[in-house]
Amino acid sequence: MPRVVRRGHMRAGIPAQLPEELVEVLASAADVRVERIVSRGHASPPELWYDQDEDEWVVVLAGAARLAIEGEAEEIALAEGEWIDLPRHLRHRVTWTPPDRDTIWLAVFRRR
Repeated sequence: MPRVVRRGHMRAGIPAQLPEELVEVLASAADVRVERIVSRGHASPPELWYDQDEDEWVVVLAGAARLAIEGEAEEIALAEGEWIDLPRHLRHRVTWTPPDRDTIWLAVFRRR
């Protein structure tokens, strides 16, 4: 069976209207998943804390964001090119992304 080569552009296919975050799985295997996430003024609802069964390494390719980590007083600001590695079950949430431009994340989720 021939292998299929996939390719794309991180800015391709982003709709003009983005009422919800855009999440696209770019690649996956048994222990890893790579996603493109596009936010435009999106944030986690105040009552929502992500508590994932996977480690998450994420980089902001475009835009900016702020994250809250449960129990930490200071939010973490992420600018273009900055990344963070969030261990599984570290409760966190997105508190802000700019409403006037896209924040493009590349997220790698991995199980050990």
